Amino acid sequence: MNDRHFDELATRFAEKIYGGAKGAIRLAVLQADLAEALPDRPLRILDIGAGLGHMALWLAQRGHHLTLAEPAAPMLDSARARFAEAGQSATFIQAPWQDLLGQLTEPYDLVLCHAVLEWLAEPESILPVLHQLTAPSGWLSLAFYNRDALVYRNLLKGHFRKLRSNRLEGEKQSLTPQKPLDPRELKAQLDSMWQVESESGVRVFHDYMPKDFQGKAELLDLLEMELAYRRHPGFAGLGRYLHWVCRPR
Repeated sequence: MNDRHFDELATRFAEKIYGGAKGAIRLAVLQADLAEALPDRPLRILDIGAGLGHMALWLAQRGHHLTLAEPAAPMLDSARARFAEAGQSATFIQAPWQDLLGQLTEPYDLVLCHAVLEWLAEPESILPVLHQLTAPSGWLSLAFYNRDALVYRNLLKGHFRKLRSNRLEGEKQSLTPQKPLDPRELKAQLDSMWQVESESGVRVFHDYMPKDFQGKAELLDLLEMELAYRRHPGFAGLGRYLHWVCRPR
């Protein structure tokens, strides 16, 4: 298994993820968490696997200095165009995460790593690199595809054979990630390098709603309720993604 990039799926990715409520909820939760955690001063920020640049642009518009690193040229081109249209500047690097330590000389105040780990052949291998790229007084914003939520969704659908075989990875052309992450295993891997300061679930109920209920729900109501329940002790762990804000040890 190799790391998965999105050269051939950039357009489909954009439509699937950011064309509706799923992407809006994801952005709302990440933005709320970061607005709460970060100081009110300009920061040097590195977005690893920046994709289409949605989060990076939001941070740039808040006065921060952005570097976007993305291995897929079509994704990075879209991010460049998004920044240009908004009249914002940034540094753009087309490179996989393995090449970043050789290209970047100073650590960053904030490193974003959103929806990256689950597409790597060996997700744990990026963790020391993230630590080196983050300043000792900085933050790591880590969002990842939650294996618990995938198991629960398959239970609700009655896909018991799939669960017995323990094969939950997405297929080659699928947008289901190839390495859903067990949050307990990931936290143990992080423990020597990072202190997890806040945990939120991303889409803690939306993806479990029947389709007709989803279609009837107003987006503003969905956003309000997802934000309200993103840290609920009974619901946060069911988020399709989990977002952890971490500080270096």
